[in-house]
Amino acid sequence: MAWFQKQKTRLTSEGRRDLPRDVFEKCDGCGEILYRERLEQNVGVCPECGCHFRIPAVRYVELLADEESFEEVDQEMTSGDPLRFTDLKRYGDRLEAARGRTGRNEAVITGRARIEGIPVVLAVMDFSFIGGSMGSVVGEKIARAGRDALDRELPLIVVSASGGARMMEGIFSLMQMAKTSAVLARVHERGLPYISVLTDPTTGGVTASYAMLGDVNLAEPGALIGFAGPRVIGETIKQELPPGFQSAEFLEEHGMVDRVVDRRELKSAIAQLLRHTGEGWRPWG
Repeated sequence: MAWFQKQKTRLTSEGRRDLPRDVFEKCDGCGEILYRERLEQNVGVCPECGCHFRIPAVRYVELLADEESFEEVDQEMTSGDPLRFTDLKRYGDRLEAARGRTGRNEAVITGRARIEGIPVVLAVMDFSFIGGSMGSVVGEKIARAGRDALDRELPLIVVSASGGARMMEGIFSLMQMAKTSAVLARVHERGLPYISVLTDPTTGGVTASYAMLGDVNLAEPGALIGFAGPRVIGETIKQELPPGFQSAEFLEEHGMVDRVVDRRELKSAIAQLLRHTGEGWRPWG
């Protein structure tokens, strides 16, 4: 059975168990009532206004990778509970619930693939796994993806969707910001392309590390991108923030995002960027 079909089966049996069984979805952008099957066929983009719904990581892999080309690695890696953290629930219980709900061990999928025939190393975060938060395993898998790109001399593509560092792991989580950034510095020094794709939301420690370090930073329309949230910033500086603050379009206008790309055009946009480096691809410069 193909990798994509296995993931769809797991998502259907595990991830959708708690979702409403009705067949319609209301668009937050225009208020239109959408037929869910039509929305899924349109990769989670409202056909009326273009609002981008959040989609699972496996859908991004399916969207970007050529058919039958994706080979997942490090899927067995799981987080521990180094601080024996407890708030309203034990951290270990939250991890177990997230694994059961998503059918995955962690908040990022990594592996090798081809994008329009171009070999790449691909990492995709999943917001449905504890808010896509970056713990020690997420950081390690991103770092390993970078090292794999170095070893194989391949472009690196990372799709981010995250609420930031995973507070339940404390300093172990924060250390991942430095670790992933150090690996990406080596990727840059080697002249290998690194394309970062920012989806809704990309915030906190992920924004402050690998998400904003791409040679090219692409973003989906309407994505919330920033470190602290706009409400926290507004209350801190005691000022009214400008319209659209921290949206993908606002960041593109102010030079922090290179291009806002419709999800349906994302694969071809990445392939086009890689082809600009030569036949298929070659190191930048």
